[in-house]
Amino acid sequence: MTTPDGPALDRRLGTFDTVVLGLGSMIGAGIFVALTPAAAAAGTGLLIGLAVAAVVACCNAMSSARLAARYPTSGGTYVYGRERLGPFWGHTAGWSFVVGKTASCAAMALTVGHYAWPGHATAVAVGSVVALTAVGYAGIQRSALLTRAIVAVVLAVLAMVVVTVLGFGDAHGPGPAPGVDATGYGVLQAAGLLFFAFAGYARIATLGEEVRDPAKTIPRAIALALAVTLVVYTAVAVAVLRQLGSTGLATATAPLAEAVGAAGFPALQPVVTVGAAIGALGALLALLLGVSRTSLAMARDGHLPPGLVAVHPRRGNPHRAELAVGAAVALVTAVIDVRGAIGFSSFGVLLYYAIANASALTLGRRLVPAIGLAGCLTLAVTLPPASVLAGAAVVAVGMLGYVLTRGRPRHGV
Repeated sequence: MTTPDGPALDRRLGTFDTVVLGLGSMIGAGIFVALTPAAAAAGTGLLIGLAVAAVVACCNAMSSARLAARYPTSGGTYVYGRERLGPFWGHTAGWSFVVGKTASCAAMALTVGHYAWPGHATAVAVGSVVALTAVGYAGIQRSALLTRAIVAVVLAVLAMVVVTVLGFGDAHGPGPAPGVDATGYGVLQAAGLLFFAFAGYARIATLGEEVRDPAKTIPRAIALALAVTLVVYTAVAVAVLRQLGSTGLATATAPLAEAVGAAGFPALQPVVTVGAAIGALGALLALLLGVSRTSLAMARDGHLPPGLVAVHPRRGNPHRAELAVGAAVALVTAVIDVRGAIGFSSFGVLLYYAIANASALTLGRRLVPAIGLAGCLTLAVTLPPASVLAGAAVVAVGMLGYVLTRGRPRHGV
């Protein structure tokens, strides 16, 4: 089957697998990576920052769901911005997503390396990217099946952490150290960093061309995935804060494992470590899928090399885009730092969702997208200054790229 933009992808995903792909990218990313730098920024205001990030994420999710139901094709906000605001904003959204999520992929891969084999973290990280690129190349259904298993393992481990710490932490652990007082700027910065963990529902929208009955499935899957993630994040954050305090959490290298150990159960720390590595693998797989689909959409419009438009005749997946994204992520993984990647990624993704909310404003019912737009821009500019400067510079490069490529015809037109 083909579309005016080129070969169409196969619609093979139902609601359950679509929700699981969203959970795989959100839960694996946020719990094991973003809590520590957010605690360093917010101090005792970490839970307030989590609440702010959740409100912005909910607004973004509602806007994305409405747009995805109307435009059920690969590309997410790249397509929405192009159709509702014009090609320039569509290109800016796509570019922000690709570069921001490439950094996210690198952060997840390095998380796998640091948990699985700290002495050879980079080598393990690059190997993980290569292996999961091969899984994606094998087809979307195999990716969904693997992600389903990963999510089940991670949720079991997180449940164990919450029960262990909240049920027995006071009896065994030394208790949390005093926290640093929160400031408004610190809370907003923490919210921006935590937003890195909530952005998995973007993967649902970018897979819109491979979802069955997208007008119903996509909004339902986004709502379910975000609701589950909010419950899990809140429970885990409360448990870890109760055991370590904001000061201990801000300096932790493996916060969930350290919380379990402080609660008096060091024998469970290896289980948490394995769960963290598996969760990061699930996030990495879902991220690779999302970036490759946005790359496919941009290639269809002539903003990336036309060879990336190819869809495998038997497996129905954008195999060349998947290989190109895997190669780019492997290269970035070899040179980037985990914490720096979180801030850089958050800037790109917040800009991406700002454009999504601006697009949703054109559909009517404007309160939610207006809140989402204001929230995204506020959190973006309150991120660590280095992340803001680097992100703004890379986005400017993307805008220049649009000017240089806008005369190139769309694929198939």
